[in-house]
Amino acid sequence: MATATTPQAAGIIGAAVPRIDGPVKTTGTALYAVDHDFPGLAHAVAVQSTVGSGRIRKLDASAAEQIPGVLLIFHHGNMEKVYRLFPHQDDATTSEARPPFEDDKIYYWGQYVALVVAETLEQATAAAEAVRAEYDAETPNVSADLETGFTGQRHSSWKRGDPDKALAEAPVVIDETYITPVETHNPMEMHGTVAVWDGDNVTLYESSQGVVNHRIVMAEVLGVPRENVRVISRFIGSGFGGKLFPWPQSTMAAVAARKLNRPVKLSLDRRMMFSNVGHRPLTEQRIRLGATADGRLTAVRHDFLNHTSMLDDIVERCGEQTPFIYSCPNLEVSSGLARRNVGTPTPMRGPGAVPGLFALESAMDELAVKLKMDPLELRIKNDAERDEGTNLPFSSRHLKECFTTGAEKIGWKQRTPEPGSMRRNGKVIGWGLAGASWGAARIPCTATVELCPNGRICVRCATQDIGTGTYTIFAQVMHAKTGVPMDRIDVLLGDSSLPDGPTSGGSMATSAVLPAATNAVNSAITRLMNIATLTQNSPFYGAKPETLTLIDGRIHMKEAEQAGVRRMALTSDDAPAVRPPAGGIPFEELISLARLSGITATGRTFPSFEDPKAKAYSLHSFGAHFAEVEWEPEIARLRVSRIFSIFDCGRIINLKAGANQILGAAVMGVGMTLLEETRYEKRTGQPINGSFADYLVATCADLPELDVTFLDYPDLIVNEYGARGVGEIGMAGVAPAITAAVYHATGIRVRELPVRIEDLLQSKIVEV
Repeated sequence: MATATTPQAAGIIGAAVPRIDGPVKTTGTALYAVDHDFPGLAHAVAVQSTVGSGRIRKLDASAAEQIPGVLLIFHHGNMEKVYRLFPHQDDATTSEARPPFEDDKIYYWGQYVALVVAETLEQATAAAEAVRAEYDAETPNVSADLETGFTGQRHSSWKRGDPDKALAEAPVVIDETYITPVETHNPMEMHGTVAVWDGDNVTLYESSQGVVNHRIVMAEVLGVPRENVRVISRFIGSGFGGKLFPWPQSTMAAVAARKLNRPVKLSLDRRMMFSNVGHRPLTEQRIRLGATADGRLTAVRHDFLNHTSMLDDIVERCGEQTPFIYSCPNLEVSSGLARRNVGTPTPMRGPGAVPGLFALESAMDELAVKLKMDPLELRIKNDAERDEGTNLPFSSRHLKECFTTGAEKIGWKQRTPEPGSMRRNGKVIGWGLAGASWGAARIPCTATVELCPNGRICVRCATQDIGTGTYTIFAQVMHAKTGVPMDRIDVLLGDSSLPDGPTSGGSMATSAVLPAATNAVNSAITRLMNIATLTQNSPFYGAKPETLTLIDGRIHMKEAEQAGVRRMALTSDDAPAVRPPAGGIPFEELISLARLSGITATGRTFPSFEDPKAKAYSLHSFGAHFAEVEWEPEIARLRVSRIFSIFDCGRIINLKAGANQILGAAVMGVGMTLLEETRYEKRTGQPINGSFADYLVATCADLPELDVTFLDYPDLIVNEYGARGVGEIGMAGVAPAITAAVYHATGIRVRELPVRIEDLLQSKIVEV
């Protein structure tokens, strides 16, 4: 069972609105990336390395070339030239810096060593299997032990006070290490590209979370002008961060299509998802907390390592939330990178915050136990009144209320602190809690709104909907501003030829598109009113634009103005010429009277980092999770039975979509805590559980009772609606809440995820 609550919405903004793209998805008419088909379409299959480190000694494609239908085989020896993206380029981000087939070196298992293109998928598959590669193999380094032998540099990202001195003097100290494993993104839709050239122009049908960024990257890599590249991702089967940036298959498909002068399709299979398109990196985090005997934090040190690939520097940023989530005068966060023979990591839902808060919140729970203090009381006592990392006030912070609301929902007052002391229906019950936070920002966005002569409204933006409800949010704003029914509103997204829109990542898309959409529709309405007063055969000709309004898609004179017109008509021989119909006129009628093809306006969102008002505040969302587990010691069975999630995310635009985001994130948090872990074979570096048969994710059988509550505190510093993002924060804090509950039920403190049955077998809690 899942429930969601928030204060009652007034109108469509904040209501639980069904997604307008739901019908095309449920009827199967929505086209995803590799659903696109074209005359003459050729099929590509990649050949992958079977070693995790070394060099290609010889690659023999002669047998593959003889297979009927084979059109092209690319490899290091004959790949057409492609280019690198300049590192840290402000307006573009790629995944792997190394272009495909750039050299004969092998950096990780599964690395692409050749590409076969043929008339059919079956022919391409057979030919790919016929390509023979010989290697000078080396033993790959895929060790999960990041600390031992680490010789890299550590970088201090945050520091205030003297944490080492404060730790040495603290009456109570926690010093523990927490580990989160490699997790692999597993959206239902796998990565894929269909590339179509038309002269010097290329269209890429992609599964992308950022079509504008994708266009810029591919223009650089292919060496063509940006205006020659178009990227289309109208429907995406989710991404969880794995589709934020282009991966090598996009370049390979585009180059092959250009060489053959015909469309080429290249899609990944599920096993490739574990090696070639990123993952959440392994982290090893040492947390040291110092506190007074009454629970006041005096020192925090958060030192972490994460693994990265041999060529790319990807920092997981586990300490981003640490400087401000709790008050503490002495603090330092440091990070380091451990290179491994793995594919390049990439953001995964809640990057940095999710593993980072697992460590920090777990340490807070351990501190509460050591102090013999209620973990809820400890957190409330250390609530921060301002961002002590930046020394700025928060634009909005209601973390304390998140904690107290969650405590009331779960009945925290009935909790007894001793492990194994709570029972229900013959099962041991454990309760745990954790705080959560995620950054907020307003990033650039452009949108156009067109009032069409057929009575419809069309809104266009080159952002994309990754399954989070962006189509519907645009439509909600249009309806709220014009009153035009939702079924007469067309939203066009996911095409880089549209006005530039944001990447769908970091929970920033909604806060970016709202101002752009609002500004665009407001401008369109202003133009409509001006035209209504300037068009001679309009019933509003000669009126002042400010006396008019748009209600339910019809132009009306404002109520006070209408009353004035009626009074003048009754009392004066010089009655005004403007006598509009009582029911107003449809906006499309006015467009027809003015002989216009439509009325179009553009709106823009300016980033918060350029706004002096926004720069004066620390912008974040906050939340709390309360988890319940059931432990059956006689059969060593553990189950998450309930999760209560309470969030201060500003104003919720669509309660249905917002709740779905939090509920889905909670389920992913269950998977992270109890099930998910990508393992590498030591001799070859191969992900050995690279399938849904072996890589465990949460299913319906694992679902707990889920309850979501949104606090209603609009954050008007972020945008006029006061909305912040909800996608990332929903997963932050779930894991430590569950492991705290596991400790409360079993007496076993799990510091390395996922929780294993071997851990719980050590429990001294027995059946009674």
